[in-house]
Amino acid sequence: MDRKKDTAYGINRLESKNARAAIIEKISADFNLMPLIAEAYYNQISDYFAQHADVQLTSGQICYEAVAAEEPAGKHIALAKKVSCRLTLNEVQTDLEVLGTYGLAGLRRHRILRLTQETYDQDALLSYEDLAVLLTTSPATVKRDIRALKQSGYFVMTRGAKHDMGPGLSHKTQILELYFKAYTFTEIEKKTNHSERAVDRYLRDFTQVATLHHQGFPNAQIRLITHLSDRLIREYLSLYEEYQNTDRMTQLLHPEPMDEKKGEL
Repeated sequence: MDRKKDTAYGINRLESKNARAAIIEKISADFNLMPLIAEAYYNQISDYFAQHADVQLTSGQICYEAVAAEEPAGKHIALAKKVSCRLTLNEVQTDLEVLGTYGLAGLRRHRILRLTQETYDQDALLSYEDLAVLLTTSPATVKRDIRALKQSGYFVMTRGAKHDMGPGLSHKTQILELYFKAYTFTEIEKKTNHSERAVDRYLRDFTQVATLHHQGFPNAQIRLITHLSDRLIREYLSLYEEYQNTDRMTQLLHPEPMDEKKGEL
């Protein structure tokens, strides 16, 4: 830029009067920080805003803060990482069809499946309390709805289910058992409300555990290598023992080599 024009028009002074500069100056003054440090704070806060507040929504959607799926069970909610999720609270055409066919309870359960799946696809999880707030009902009602959905063959991915806080087999083992019973990925996705990507991830973990077990590694070493819990490893090995002679297990653990010339098995 021509230095004379810069001086004549006062461009540098004008640039220093924008909102960004004003906020940085305010941060510097209010917190007694050097301008360079104040600017670093401004940049970091701008990133936080982009992640949590600047979420683009369409008709019927809301932005909801949910606990990240990676957070362990038992961690205080106030300390847990949150994810700003874009959730479809009202999908007019589909929701009206469900309402007309199954009534209010059916609509509520339909929305539970949609909300939990959308949240999980964004790497977060909803609790019963979250669903109660979103659906303007009580956690007890949500619990009854999820129990009814499970009895109908659906798997609902909530925070409790993901971390297997309750008794019984983990959701991962239940989903893998469907695979070894020869269900297709499409059938598993529909029945469990899980994406094919999630099922594939569980299969990779299972394959690693089964392969290490077959090679003679003890459970303690398998846990160190895979970073999976003792409980899940035991469940996977029990699944392996039960289905080790099935075609699905053979295909998973002992795939035939690819014919390089034909690109076929």
